[in-house]
Amino acid sequence: MAFLTRLRSLARTAWPWVRIPFWIGLGLFFGFVLPYTLVLNKRVQDRFNDLVFAVPTRVYARPLLLAPGVPMTPAALELELTFAGYGNDGRGQVPGSWAKEGARYTIASRGYAGPDGGELPRRIRVTLGKGQVVAVADAASGKPVAATHLDPARIATVYGAQQEERRIVRLADVPPLLVAGLQAVEDRDFKHHIGLDFSAILRAAFANLRAGHTVQGGSTLTQQLVRNLFLDRNQNFTRKFNEALLSLLIEAHYPKDRILEAYVNEVFLGQQGDQAVHGFAAGAEFYFGRRLEDLRPQEIAMLIGMVKGPSYYDPRRFPQRALARRNLVLQQFVQTGLLDAGQANAAEAAPLGIAPSAQLPHNRFPAFMQLVRAQITSDFDDDTLRAGNLSIFTTLDPAAQLYAEQAIAEAMKGQGKRGDALQAAGVVTDAQTGSVLAVVGSKTPGDQGFNRALDARRPIGSTIKPFVYLVALTQPQRWNLATPLDDSPVSMRQPDGTPWTPQNDDHQSHGMVPLVDALAHSWNLATIHLGLDIGLPRIQAFLQSFGLDNVGAGPSLLLGAVDLSPLQVSQLYQYLASGGHALPPLAVRGVVDGSGRTIKRYEVQTGKGEYQQAVALTTWAMQQVMRYGTGASVGNSGLSWLNAAGKTGTSDSQRDSWFAGFTADRLAVFWMGRDDNKVTSLWGNSGALRAWAALFRKLPTRPLPAVPDGLEMAWVDPSDGKRTQPECEGARQIPVVPGSLPADAEGCFWQQVGNFFSGGAAPAPAASIDAATHSTGY
Repeated sequence: MAFLTRLRSLARTAWPWVRIPFWIGLGLFFGFVLPYTLVLNKRVQDRFNDLVFAVPTRVYARPLLLAPGVPMTPAALELELTFAGYGNDGRGQVPGSWAKEGARYTIASRGYAGPDGGELPRRIRVTLGKGQVVAVADAASGKPVAATHLDPARIATVYGAQQEERRIVRLADVPPLLVAGLQAVEDRDFKHHIGLDFSAILRAAFANLRAGHTVQGGSTLTQQLVRNLFLDRNQNFTRKFNEALLSLLIEAHYPKDRILEAYVNEVFLGQQGDQAVHGFAAGAEFYFGRRLEDLRPQEIAMLIGMVKGPSYYDPRRFPQRALARRNLVLQQFVQTGLLDAGQANAAEAAPLGIAPSAQLPHNRFPAFMQLVRAQITSDFDDDTLRAGNLSIFTTLDPAAQLYAEQAIAEAMKGQGKRGDALQAAGVVTDAQTGSVLAVVGSKTPGDQGFNRALDARRPIGSTIKPFVYLVALTQPQRWNLATPLDDSPVSMRQPDGTPWTPQNDDHQSHGMVPLVDALAHSWNLATIHLGLDIGLPRIQAFLQSFGLDNVGAGPSLLLGAVDLSPLQVSQLYQYLASGGHALPPLAVRGVVDGSGRTIKRYEVQTGKGEYQQAVALTTWAMQQVMRYGTGASVGNSGLSWLNAAGKTGTSDSQRDSWFAGFTADRLAVFWMGRDDNKVTSLWGNSGALRAWAALFRKLPTRPLPAVPDGLEMAWVDPSDGKRTQPECEGARQIPVVPGSLPADAEGCFWQQVGNFFSGGAAPAPAASIDAATHSTGY
């Protein structure tokens, strides 16, 4: 009782002294602290309840098909693996790794999910030989595998306003060692504190005081998360007060697992240019080229160690610092019982294992990406793409793309100083489906500027000629490959009254020549006579059926006086390469949302095709272009086994050099010229053809058959295009449409009689088309 009396007396005595501070403090609490806390509390709840990280839209190449018979070389396979972030660790056991023993590769795939389903991770053995996959087998059981796919390489990232690279993961999918190790290194009392760890703060203060500088921090994981989500890096009282208050509020509202999951996805782990790497999953891909769940203890320790200072411990810039930090983290794993001494020693003995190619793939191929955007723009606007969390699966073939870039560089180098002023572009497609495998818009790889493959429209010259001949060959009763064409001079009046007197590139006329030779040697005069016989309106209408809106009706059309882009030329030639199917260029296979649901699929439905026999005849004639015509440099080289079909093209005054050619499964179109449209002094075979040849020296592919299906071989007299006998002088063997020639051969009785009475020698052995006279060609 006496105590209470003394207490009341003390209060009456002290009240005059504390009355003013009390009311001021109470006013501050209700007037500022409480409202401010409520505002922060609302901010915390809004941020966490709608915690949808800005996941960028990712763009992927096509999955790599591995099956017996698929064209493949060791160089192409290793390029594909490297570009997809696979590492050669000598064993091929960890997902994302491979090993080589002779011609056999052991690959531990990572699996993937895409618009066509996907595949689970697996270890396979792939045997290569003779330019193709010989066998695929399961690495564990040794049983043959009919077909499998490797996960597609990421080729670009479409970011929002913040250039942040993320891959969101659930806490349940994070390796347990990372979850426990993170707490062991950064916040051992995480499960027990309220957002602030006062004992840790005191320990850090004592350690820093003893060292004379900052050697230890006392921040909890919750405080670190608050800095990343809400605050800047200023070191002042206001920021620290906000950090403490926000940490307390987060802990009051959310369970530890939710906080930890947010941290795992938000933590900053590095930078590449203006792109920030956030979250351990993105860090795993950025530094190791593998998924988070596939990391080994030493790699988990590396990422946890980097939390302290991603720039200071950057393993690419400062490998020794990073190694020391990683090993220190491994020892902390031992101290906390997460690893035993043997496991830690083995991990410490391992190299850092940083994948040199595991970079952020931000728009590596801008020319191809422009085509991707053009295809999906009607379904996804820029805001939707930047909002992110989509996966775009494209048709890009990394090997074809990189080889096409290298081919242009090689061809440019071969031009010497003249190449400095030249530019180039190229398009590579799947010959049968129209899928775009590569787009090169400049001689400089990765150039973000003008995309010549899509936007540069230039006169295509003789590249147009196969379509003139194709229209003729749709009438096999009138024209076949041996039909004589008139290659005599032409003089015509143009609509403006000026004379038009075209010439052959060799400035000669060749009289009557077989149709196939006229195309093989690219003789202008024979082509003009043929086109006039067919009728210009028919040829114009056929070209316009491909969606071309700038096809003139004048005779100069027959020599390529039409401006097209390399992509448009590839679409024309796709018709030939696919056997008569008009296929639009396809660059996107499908789009998948963040939950793995396919929201858009892009497909091309092909019908039975049209004019297949005429297309087959034209293809065979284009094969002769490569054997003895203007593309003979390929037929006389190590590429002769391809039996490729192609056509050179040179525009007026040698301003543009073109080449379009295809094998059984690959079509490529190249252009060379100058941006200022000045004369290049290049022909089709001295410029663009060189790039095509450089590409196909590396690109795995299948050869065309020597004679297309659906045709029969016949002996004909090139003087009249009619069937004859093999022993007749000048007889040549060509493919014809079955039933298009009379079954009875004219024979050469009177030819032999004439030779007998003239005392001439016996007729020379009949020649197939292969033995025809070669031309230097253009």
